[in-house]
Amino acid sequence: MKHIKNKKSMSAAAICFLSLIFILSGCSANNHDQYHEKNKSINRVSIEDVDRGIRAHIDNEVAESNGYFHYEGDTSSLDLKLVRVHTEYLSVLGPNEFFACVDLATSEGDVYDVDFFLSGTADSMEVTRTNLHKLNGKPYYTWKQAKDKTWFTVPINNASNDLLGVIEGQDRFTFTYEVVLPKITEKSRLWLPLAQSDRFQQIDSREINSPAVHQIIREVKFGNEILFIELAPEHSNQKITVTYEVIREEKNPYREDEANLDQYLGSTPLIPLTDRFASIAQEAIAERNANTPLTEARALYDYIIDNMRYAKQGTYGTGDANYACDSKSGNCTEFHSLFIALARSVGIPARFAVGASIPSERNDGGVNGYHCWAEFYAEGKWWPVDISEANKYTPLATYYFGHHPSNRIELSKGRNLEFSPGPASGPVPFMAYPILEINGEKANVKTTFSFSREQNPSS
Repeated sequence: MKHIKNKKSMSAAAICFLSLIFILSGCSANNHDQYHEKNKSINRVSIEDVDRGIRAHIDNEVAESNGYFHYEGDTSSLDLKLVRVHTEYLSVLGPNEFFACVDLATSEGDVYDVDFFLSGTADSMEVTRTNLHKLNGKPYYTWKQAKDKTWFTVPINNASNDLLGVIEGQDRFTFTYEVVLPKITEKSRLWLPLAQSDRFQQIDSREINSPAVHQIIREVKFGNEILFIELAPEHSNQKITVTYEVIREEKNPYREDEANLDQYLGSTPLIPLTDRFASIAQEAIAERNANTPLTEARALYDYIIDNMRYAKQGTYGTGDANYACDSKSGNCTEFHSLFIALARSVGIPARFAVGASIPSERNDGGVNGYHCWAEFYAEGKWWPVDISEANKYTPLATYYFGHHPSNRIELSKGRNLEFSPGPASGPVPFMAYPILEINGEKANVKTTFSFSREQNPSS
């Protein structure tokens, strides 16, 4: 992960924009240095000034356009909301010429990376040119340097439009959840989550094969369904399988009727709301000049990407926000537990779900365990995020703020689950793998996931 973050800091885009500071206006680097030395007493515009200038421009446009930033291009007419200003790319190109890169989102959750060119002074800047650079992380053009050391844009015509690991649009697959029971010496009980249909996930069929009589119980708070089986010694070493036929849609921001937002602002044992999380969240928000729930959520998202490391070591996989905060590492449960704790601590409703991520590069085989993700509430909608995936591969950070790909299945949602009959150990922090109790004591059970995809999923 450290290697990837170092690559991020020295990415082609970063080098490009460092060079833009000197030469986009048509001057060579040497000429710019000479000019700057002669005029440093009068050119006092700072990066902070550019930041204020582009934010003031956007704020003014929003005030005049019923709460949206309106972009009008040759082929695009868009109403957008500010997500973040890329402070790492703000540039002073030359005397009275500046550059800013900004993320702005549509109400459907598509995020445009917009390049702004400005002119003026520290106290008064106006936008002279606006270009749509990327859509959900996929570029329309790239920068190229000419022989005279100036930079110009080049359309990307033949590059692949695929995002690494992501299937957009729709995916169709069979998913098999298999449990192999250990030796059972006395009466035992087992619970496992059952996937259900919702607006993004259609379960065409669900086949349950069990060596013992089973029943389906419902967890009331979040509406999860759970398979419950009472086992005896004669069931030792036998298999339980649940097979699904799934049609999954890519998830974008969406409205939810009668959403109980208070339910997603409270504290749980592993996601407590304390002054510690409030302080971290407020500092991250202030550092990024965020002032709306959408920009604040993006500030927290970026804070976690910048400060956490994906690592399966230590006491990972419990979804403990305090552990995540202390260790600055973990798997998807730690990433999203920390995000939920930070978001709720500043009044942004946030929630958790878990399932499995289906490989995009092949059409059958094993699935490498469970995967989890989160959603937050802003602008009257739930916005999906996947911070651990964004952390693994930085170019996807824009996509995973506002999207979940179609190649996944959701097994359960929520934290601190309670149901009856329930485990002797009490509420379940989250439910991906089965829970087996032998005489009231937890026991290990082997669990594997596998899939087979229709050969031509829509995308």
